[in-house]
Amino acid sequence: MLASPRTGHSPQLSSETTSTCESAPLITPKGLSLSPVISKGIAPEAKMLVSRTGTFGGVDVESEDEFESPYASSSKGSTTPSLRSVTSSQSQLHSPAAPLPPLPIDAQNPSSLRPNTPYPLLSPLHGFISPLDPSALFTDLVEIAEGESGSVYAARVPSASSSTEYSSTFERPVPAGTSHVAIKRIPFPPALSSCTSSSAGSTESPAGADESLLRVKISSLLHELMLLKNVEHEHILLLDDLYVHTSTDAANGNESPEENANKSIALDTSLWIRMELMERSLADVIALVAEGLALQERMVARFTSDVLLGLEYLQKQHIAHRDVRSDNLLLNAAGVVKLADFSSAVRVSESSPTVTGAVGVIYWQAPEMRAGPYDALKVDVWSVGATVWELAETVPPFSMPASPNSQTFSIPNSKHLGLQWPPLSHPEHYSRGFREFLRLCGVDAVARPSPAELLNSQFIRNACGRPVIRQLLSQCRAMEETMVARET
Repeated sequence: MLASPRTGHSPQLSSETTSTCESAPLITPKGLSLSPVISKGIAPEAKMLVSRTGTFGGVDVESEDEFESPYASSSKGSTTPSLRSVTSSQSQLHSPAAPLPPLPIDAQNPSSLRPNTPYPLLSPLHGFISPLDPSALFTDLVEIAEGESGSVYAARVPSASSSTEYSSTFERPVPAGTSHVAIKRIPFPPALSSCTSSSAGSTESPAGADESLLRVKISSLLHELMLLKNVEHEHILLLDDLYVHTSTDAANGNESPEENANKSIALDTSLWIRMELMERSLADVIALVAEGLALQERMVARFTSDVLLGLEYLQKQHIAHRDVRSDNLLLNAAGVVKLADFSSAVRVSESSPTVTGAVGVIYWQAPEMRAGPYDALKVDVWSVGATVWELAETVPPFSMPASPNSQTFSIPNSKHLGLQWPPLSHPEHYSRGFREFLRLCGVDAVARPSPAELLNSQFIRNACGRPVIRQLLSQCRAMEETMVARET
């Protein structure tokens, strides 16, 4: 039995199956204190391959009658909104990622770079980068998340921009009526432009180290772009467009044009990645349980149904995500869960889905990944089960506090990495359908059901409606506002 380090006890998950889930207000326990999100306390030994691209949160801004965008009145210079980032995954590699695809033929020729891609290292992304100036398309950026690979911003879309004709080879236009998007900004090292040629081959210089790190980021980004190029689904968070932004504010009339160009690049040149603006991750929702948020079993079923629909689609494309966990499952303001961060994903052939290499974070990792070659299309269902277990217990399976009152988790020894889930703290609080769903997710890979089969399970069929999730999100916002007011 695992006790929650946030609350000191295991929360109850209501298994109520009547229609009251659709309308009844949520009842929350009192006197509980908030603790940080679990993912930020993962012990180093538990990380096999944590996200290299970083996931994020924010606020979905597509208006519906039921709710109003918290960003509707956003203006430049505003303070960071109370809706904080979903997650900023650490960047620590403990095993190699999936093999990266070969570069496109035209991307191997630096001379084919567009005018707004001053770095030769960006040549692999040539076919994906829009020639448009992103600062003219998106304004009033507000930082909502910060990661090692770059910060994420909520950006306003001027009404005229949503109908702009784009000319990159893969862009997804901003949907009509969208007022905000998410922008992940990856800055280029200031010394890289002027020092790359002189320090080539030197890995000890700052420029060489920065160049090496940037190569890793670009390779990871290219991997995701190639993998998701023809993917389109309601429950998949996609990379919608890429831009290169170069500030020219540093120009000086007393210096040569070349000196001015190098100075402006060194001061502010960055890669902008546009994505749908999301509100929070399931990890954020779990963290608020300690503040008094109550998760009903039917809510968990709705989250899980969305994830399974996304995985069902991916499996039809022969794609395995391989890093399904609460940090990478993001909610928008409409209450829709989307799979994010495909840096560990891999495409396999229908006849040969076997791969090697343990990736992801060990608490959500299927046991066969640590035992040798495995069927890549089977591991995501195990991770779904681990996430459902986490939603019930507020900690991931097999995790234990490193010490009393600690919020960092460790694995004391390998015995805690079982082939079956640890027992639920209070199994009597959960329905038979819930317990059976967990059992099915945790069976041996050969017998493990597919996402399509699990969508027909009793647990999923009993999921609550979308309005209930939107009500839950409203409660999350109210609790965060209260927390901010209490801190200030």
